[in-house]
Amino acid sequence: MGAAGLLALLAGLVAGILAGDRLPPAPATATLGAAAAVAVVATTRRGRMRLAVGALACALLGAALTQRAHHGLVESPLSAAIESRADARITVSLVDDADGGPYNARVLVRVALVDGRDAGGRTVLVTAGGDTGARLRLLAAGDRVELDGWFQPLAGTDRRLRWRHAVAHFDAVALIGFEEPTSPLLRVANALRARVLDGAERLPSPDGPLVAGFLLGDRRAVPFPVEQDFRDAGLSHLLAVSGANVVFVLALVGPILRRLSLRGRLAGGLAVLVVFGAMTRWEPSVLRACAMAACSMAAVYLGRPTAGLRVLVLAALALLVVDPFLLHSIAFLLSCGASAGIVVLGDPLQRRLRGPRWIREALGVTVAAQVGVAPVLIPVFGSIPLATLPANVLAVPAAGPLTVWGLVAGVASNAVAGWWPGLADALQVPTFVLVRYVRAVAEAFAPVPISVDLLGASVIATLVAAIGMARRRRRSTVAGNGVVPDR
Repeated sequence: MGAAGLLALLAGLVAGILAGDRLPPAPATATLGAAAAVAVVATTRRGRMRLAVGALACALLGAALTQRAHHGLVESPLSAAIESRADARITVSLVDDADGGPYNARVLVRVALVDGRDAGGRTVLVTAGGDTGARLRLLAAGDRVELDGWFQPLAGTDRRLRWRHAVAHFDAVALIGFEEPTSPLLRVANALRARVLDGAERLPSPDGPLVAGFLLGDRRAVPFPVEQDFRDAGLSHLLAVSGANVVFVLALVGPILRRLSLRGRLAGGLAVLVVFGAMTRWEPSVLRACAMAACSMAAVYLGRPTAGLRVLVLAALALLVVDPFLLHSIAFLLSCGASAGIVVLGDPLQRRLRGPRWIREALGVTVAAQVGVAPVLIPVFGSIPLATLPANVLAVPAAGPLTVWGLVAGVASNAVAGWWPGLADALQVPTFVLVRYVRAVAEAFAPVPISVDLLGASVIATLVAAIGMARRRRRSTVAGNGVVPDR
């Protein structure tokens, strides 16, 4: 099926998810939706009719999956404890690394046991203060702990965590026991993550925390004024792991993978994606990028074409079927929007621009990505900083070398620090120079006060469309007179 057909199926799935959000939570099973999808597509022969019925089937599937997800939020083994705000001892595994200040912490966890009884692995927000918060703050994703405290419903801005399947808030007062992850994947991922972060800590603040953000999306230690500069300059996406990071990591291991057989490349590439995804805690943008990379690897292995838009739509379809709540993740929407903009507009823009190739590539990709994210950014945040375009053109070319060298130097400097501290520091010099450069770009463009809101974006889009139509009309007129227009 071509990209247009897959887009129709994706549109149906999205419509079904949105409809499922508005229907009352019910124990509707995805099996019914999936059976309907298979049945209607298999029994419909005509092309357009089959596509229309397939989109309808995806809508049914999306609604069924979403209703089931909502039902899981309101009906769970924890419902009674949440309603009564009961005291409990819970055994949990951390979903993320704990966030917060020096003496407080907040983190999403999966609850395995409540007072020794099965809790169904429901997701809960845990907060803690004092000594308990300080101890919890040191833990990493996958660690298992026992906590004493009490349940309560999610309130205020924490309600948005329901889109991450959180069903309650647990206020912890004591950390009773601790175990490291039992999963070999998490053990490896946490060890590699620790090595990279330890290497970044050799740099002074705020450069070290910025490197942690660039490499692994860990912004917990980035000072607020510095993070605000990146946000005002339109560079905050550099502090969140994105598809570019996945590409750079695959490029880093490429020389090793190319020595393997075709099947070995597929297995090795997928293993790298899984480990890196676990290292970055499966951020929505990483999910999208890893899904696209996995689709591309599978297509190469099978000898099938790997058109960018088709791969993007396949990845989005698969991820939304697995977790329909991803549709409410701003990071996921921005990642998909930027990818769609680059895939659809990147090459045409580069061909129409003038100048050196590196400027055309940087400018074309930046403009295409900003066009792609505008339908998400403007409704959510109200506007897009006008400084975004020049700031990204200057900063993004440094992101690749910073990511690749930062990962290598982080692991290598940590390995040699014990017996050759001078070499460990020297390995981080290129990382220091690159991050200082990107930080200087953010500081230079952050004060630019002009931004583009919905009205401004509409005016710009109208002008661009009018200019394009005028140029096409002129070319048609000139061609009709037998004159070849200059290009």
